[in-house]
Amino acid sequence: MAKNRFNQHWLHDHINDPYVKLAQREGYRARAAYKLKEIDEQDKLIRPGQVIVDLGATPGSWSQYARNKLAQGNRKNEGGIDGTIIALDILPMEPIADVHFLQGDFRDDAVLEQLETIVGAQAVDLVISDMAPNLSGVASADAARIEHLCDLALEFSQNHLRPEGALLVKCFHGSGYSQIVEKFKRQFKVVAARKPKASRDKSAETFILGKGLKTPGKGV
Repeated sequence: MAKNRFNQHWLHDHINDPYVKLAQREGYRARAAYKLKEIDEQDKLIRPGQVIVDLGATPGSWSQYARNKLAQGNRKNEGGIDGTIIALDILPMEPIADVHFLQGDFRDDAVLEQLETIVGAQAVDLVISDMAPNLSGVASADAARIEHLCDLALEFSQNHLRPEGALLVKCFHGSGYSQIVEKFKRQFKVVAARKPKASRDKSAETFILGKGLKTPGKGV
């Protein structure tokens, strides 16, 4: 009974969520689009001409938002975008126009190599990651899983970002959070935490933004 009450409560909140209604009205696949939109409007992350890598992309609302921003820079031509978006997720994703999608597990070296092959010699301007592991409820184990995903995103960014590029990752307040922030500070000149209004109040999720590599890697 308790589980049914929880499901009914969640469903009621979801149906009445203003961001869910807005997403349906504006054609986004998930309310998460407005988390990225708010951070982008504050930090001016997405601009025409960029190469963007979207990790944990499914169902695709972050890629949709990024695509819309890059399409604004291509007013001279009908359709298309001014830039490149490469999306990756372990789950399948319905196609999005002008978005290159790779299905696979980012923790798998073979999948990471495929992603790096698609990126090729291009220097990446922005890495956005809404990845989250399946949480077990065991704080120490969950913290380790979250930190591992952040480590992989940091390593990929170190190898592929332009010196002035940026990385935005989803994280969770709790065990291991401060260690992740410290890793960002070692790698980036500017580090900031973002909690957009579209992120539910009850959620421990927050987003960490790193801008400007202290030691440029291969993406120079």
